[in-house]
Amino acid sequence: MLKKMKYILPFFLALLILGGCVRSAEERSHILKVYNWADYIDEDVLAEFPEWFKEQTGEDIEVIYQVFDINEVMLTKIERGHEDFDVVCPSEYIIERMMKKDMLLPIDRDFGNTPDYIDNLTPYIQRELNKMITDGRLVTDYAVAYMWGTAGILYNKSLVTEEEAFTWKSLWNPKFKNTILMKDSYRDCYGTAIIYANADRLRRGEVSVEQLMNDNSAEAIATAEECLKQMKPNIAGWEADFGKEMMTKGKVLINFTWSGDAVWAIEEAAEVGVELDYVVPIEGSNVWFDGWVIPKYSRNVKAASWFINYMCRPDIALRNMDAIGYVSAVATDEILEAKIDTTLDTYSDLSYFFGPHADSVQVDPIQYPSREVIERCAVIRDFSNKEDLEKVLEMWSRVKGDNLNAGLVLFIFAVIGILFVVVVVNKVKKFRRNQQRNRYRRRRKRR
Repeated sequence: MLKKMKYILPFFLALLILGGCVRSAEERSHILKVYNWADYIDEDVLAEFPEWFKEQTGEDIEVIYQVFDINEVMLTKIERGHEDFDVVCPSEYIIERMMKKDMLLPIDRDFGNTPDYIDNLTPYIQRELNKMITDGRLVTDYAVAYMWGTAGILYNKSLVTEEEAFTWKSLWNPKFKNTILMKDSYRDCYGTAIIYANADRLRRGEVSVEQLMNDNSAEAIATAEECLKQMKPNIAGWEADFGKEMMTKGKVLINFTWSGDAVWAIEEAAEVGVELDYVVPIEGSNVWFDGWVIPKYSRNVKAASWFINYMCRPDIALRNMDAIGYVSAVATDEILEAKIDTTLDTYSDLSYFFGPHADSVQVDPIQYPSREVIERCAVIRDFSNKEDLEKVLEMWSRVKGDNLNAGLVLFIFAVIGILFVVVVVNKVKKFRRNQQRNRYRRRRKRR
């Protein structure tokens, strides 16, 4: 009997484990894990997805939603932690890096009788996406653009002139000492510093914005470090998301930021009597975009693909745009019509985005930059060489570390000194207590 039990018990144990795995897999098939930037979706749109998914597929789904504020934090979680997020929203250069590392799964576009809304994306960004990889794969099979925009200068019109803001020189102008907030984004700041340092060469046509922003040579890295350190007296702080709020409160005068944050800040500031504006400097800047991708550790590829398709519906795209202030990569006539504002005095050439019929339309030029602005901008690429990337990150660390002012440095050293004294005092007290105990024990032994 005991011999039989020796074989039966492991068998039942295996069945229990297998049953648990089956239940776990089944439960996971009804969960969609989304990892996105903070404040980057209409909450009602997110809440309505399970109902839409059920209508289209007949299946239940629960959305687990988490947020990040730095691309590299998101990437580390997935690459090193093997987090099983089903759909994430990285920026363009991180999409390129994830492609090169084979970290992405293709998007399944078999939606049955449901329309394929991914076809609504602008060909402009689709082309930019497919420039990233040259090994025969199409990036658009693995990534779907979500929001896009430019990087530029948000400024307080009462204390900064348009002429000053219209050049990157403003970031280095001593007039704005300790009144500038910079994005905590090494790629954006790196590109801006290189453009600033080569403004004369750009003007003479000797080099392009794209070449400069994506140059990771030792000379370029040294130039960027020197320029960013020269800027540091003007920097009041590095920010990932609070810059727009500081601008609305008049706490700082200039914020190097993204166009979507600028739209939000301008509207909020107007309500409290602060007049802000945004420009893309004449020297040129970067066009950025974020996109939905499915990491290779995803455990619900089907729901992830359907979620991406849902986000490309024109009505959903409009609601997200209205909620967050950024601009969707969806480019249908429905969206163009919704964004036309006949009260504007300016006309923009948006034929590159919506098609030939949009060559002169009244649309917010911050949300939809005119062709002339786009032509002096370029898309940031990934620094794929690991050694060069590490050198850039080391440079970035030195720049941010060097931005500590003398008072803060003294404060840090003072805190360290106090902690050291506390530790030493505690060590001395402990040593004396031990000596007393030992003397007491010796006296007891004598007795």
